[in-house]
Amino acid sequence: MPAPKPVPFSLKVEQSVLDDLQQRLSAVRWPDEIPKNDWKYGTDLAYLKSLVDYWRTQYDWRRHEAVINSFRQYKVKLAGIDLHFIHEEGKGANPTPLLLSHGWPGSVYEFHNLIPMLTDPQSHGASASDAFSVVAPSLPGYTFSFEPGQQRFSLEQIADAFAELMTRVLGYDKFGAQGGDWGAFVTSRLGYAYPQHVTGIHLNMLAVRRDPKMFENPTAEEAKFIEELNEFLNEETGYQWIQGTKPQTLAYGLTDSPVGLAAWLVEKFYSWTDCRGDLDGYFGRDTMLTDIMLYWITGAIGSSFWPYYARRHGPWPIPQGKSVDVPTAYIAFPKEILRPPRSVAERMYTNIQRWTTQSRGGHFAALEQPEILAEDVRAFFRTLR
Repeated sequence: MPAPKPVPFSLKVEQSVLDDLQQRLSAVRWPDEIPKNDWKYGTDLAYLKSLVDYWRTQYDWRRHEAVINSFRQYKVKLAGIDLHFIHEEGKGANPTPLLLSHGWPGSVYEFHNLIPMLTDPQSHGASASDAFSVVAPSLPGYTFSFEPGQQRFSLEQIADAFAELMTRVLGYDKFGAQGGDWGAFVTSRLGYAYPQHVTGIHLNMLAVRRDPKMFENPTAEEAKFIEELNEFLNEETGYQWIQGTKPQTLAYGLTDSPVGLAAWLVEKFYSWTDCRGDLDGYFGRDTMLTDIMLYWITGAIGSSFWPYYARRHGPWPIPQGKSVDVPTAYIAFPKEILRPPRSVAERMYTNIQRWTTQSRGGHFAALEQPEILAEDVRAFFRTLR
C-alpha cells in the first residue's frame, strides 16, 4: 500500500469564531476569591482579570496566526485521523532529521523560536553543519490534530503514529527525537520501541516512574528527590486526577468558557516556569494567549486530556524491567516539575551520553530558553551525525 500523501495546511480562523470569543470575554461571570490567594489556591483573580482585559482589547490573533503560517504545515491521513505537522527542511549540507514532540498544555507554537535555530543554525551564530530538518507534529487530539468524535490516542499509539510519519510518510529511515512533558514520554517510547530508526533522544524531562517506594536505601540525592516527589504528588497533581479519571466532565466547562480555559492553563504557566512571580515580564501575555487560543479555536481541550486517562489506566509506556537503550541526552532546568537524579534516570535510560544542568528555565523549555535548548540539542546530535 502506498504511503499517504501530506496535504499543505494553512491556518485561517473564521472571523465569526473571533467575534464569538469577544462576546464571551465581555460577558464573563467572575467568581470570588479565597482570601490571601496570591496563586496559592489557584490562578490569581486580579491577574486573570487583567489578562482577560488585554485579551479582549489588545491581543492581535491575526498577527500570531501569521507567525504560525510562516512555517510549512501539512496534514496527512494517518492512524485514522488527519495528523497535523510542521516540516521545515534544514539549511546545510546534510541536515539531520529531528522529530520535536510537545506536551500538555502545549502545542507546536512552543517551537516557533526554536525551529529556526535548529534548521538554520548559521543565522543564529552556530555552524551550518549542525542543521536539522525538523518535523513537529501536533499530538493526536491536540489543536490541529483534532476533529470532534475522533478516536483517542495513548502515548504508545502516539509514538507509533509519529514513527510512521517519519519513516513511511516522510521517508526518514533514521532520525533523532526531542521532547518535554508528554513529548518526553513519546520520545522515550520511540527510543524503546523503534531503536532501528531512532539514532538518539534528547529530553528536557525524564519519563521515569514516580513511585516513592521504589527506593530501599536511597542516597542523599535520591532522598531529596523522594521529598520533592511526595510534595508534587500531594500538592500539584489535582489536574492529573481530574483529567485522568473524569476528563469528559471538565471538558464542558473549558470548552464553553474561554476564561475558564485561560485560568486552567495560565496556572500551569505560573507554576511550571521560572517566571519568579512575573509572568508578563518573563513569558509575555501574547505567548500564553496564543497557546490558549490554539486550544480555544480548535475545541481540543477535552481530547487533550486523554493521555492522562490512558496513562492512569494502562501500563507505564516503558514496560517494567525494560529500558531505553539508544543514545540519550538530558538537560535539567531548575523549575522543571521533577528533576530525578542521574542514578534514578539510569534505571530506565541505559545509554545516557550527555547530562547538563542549567541555572535558569522551567518546564516549557522551548518557550523559556530556546537558545540554551537549541545549543544542547546541537551538541548532543553532533556526536551522532
